[in-house]
Amino acid sequence: METKIKTLKWLTLDFSKPAHFRFLITRRVLKRYWHMFTKMVSMYKFNQIPSEAQIRKHLRRIVFGKNVYCPVCRTDEVYASQGRYRCRKCRIRFSLLSHTWLAHLRLPLSEFWLILWCWTTQIPVKQTMALTKLSEPTIRLWFDEFRSHLPHNKEVLERLVQLDEAYFGGKKGRTLFLAKEINEEKDSNKVSRKLAYSILPHANPVREEAWAFLQEYIMPNSLLHTDGASIYHGIDKWWPVEHQYDIHRKWEFELTSEVEGMFGVLRTFIRRMYHHVTVAKLPEMVGEFCFRFSHPEIFENPQYYLAICLRLVPIA
Repeated sequence: METKIKTLKWLTLDFSKPAHFRFLITRRVLKRYWHMFTKMVSMYKFNQIPSEAQIRKHLRRIVFGKNVYCPVCRTDEVYASQGRYRCRKCRIRFSLLSHTWLAHLRLPLSEFWLILWCWTTQIPVKQTMALTKLSEPTIRLWFDEFRSHLPHNKEVLERLVQLDEAYFGGKKGRTLFLAKEINEEKDSNKVSRKLAYSILPHANPVREEAWAFLQEYIMPNSLLHTDGASIYHGIDKWWPVEHQYDIHRKWEFELTSEVEGMFGVLRTFIRRMYHHVTVAKLPEMVGEFCFRFSHPEIFENPQYYLAICLRLVPIA
C-alpha cells in the first residue's frame, strides 16, 4: 500500500521511495539536534556555567592532577585518540570520567554542571527543572547522586554541647537526636559549626539510646545541656558529663535555644529545596543538611565539590 502524506498543495511525499524516506529522517535528526543546540546555547547565558572546554579542563585536573595517567597500571605513557585516551603499556582505553562514579554520564557537560551548580547553591527542585528543562525524577535522581557521594561526616563534640530530640513521621516515624557544639567564649569570629546526629527507627526513644549517643558523639568531661525529658534524667551517671537542663513547662529555654533553632532550620531547608521528604530518605537529608552546615566551603561552587567528592574508583 502506497503511503503518501500531503504537506503542501504543491508537494506530495511518497515515503515508500528511498529519497523521500531519507528526507523524513534528515528532517527529524536536524530538528532533534537543533533542540539540543538551542538548549546548550541557553545555558551559556549564565556566567556561572563555564564552556565545555573549561569544564573538561577542570575535570582533568580534579581526576588526574597535572598529567593524565592510566587508571589501571598508573603509567603516564598515554596518548589521546578520538576524544579518549589510550595506555601504551596495557592498551586500555579510558576517558576523563570512565573510572569515576560519573562513568555513565549521558548529559552534556554544560548541562551536568548546571544541575550541580543548582544543587550546591540550594536552588529548589522546581526552579532547577525550569532552568534545565529536565523532568522532576531526573533532577531528584541527580540530587540524590550528589548527596550520596558526600564524604562521611562524623563529628565528636566537646566542651559545651546542646542536645535535643525531634520526631518526624508521626507515631510510626523516626526520632532524630541532634547535638551542637557551642562556643563558651562569645567570639563571633570563632563560631563552632560542629553538628552530630543519630536517627532511631522508631518514635519512642529510651534512656539507653540517649546514653549510646553520648558514648559515640560526646567527649567525656563535657558540659551537656538538654531539656527536662525523662530519657536524660541521671544521664551523668551513665557517661562522665556535667549535665544541666531546662524545664520547658517553666518557660526555660536558654540552655537549649541553639539546638532547637537547628530543627527549624532543618525543616526549612527540606521544605524549600526538596518540598517534602519520605521517612526512608530522612537520614540522607539530615546528613546533607549537617554536612552543609559544618562544611559550607565545599558548596561555594561545583569545582570545590568535585575536588572533594570526585575520585578514581579503586581497581583491584
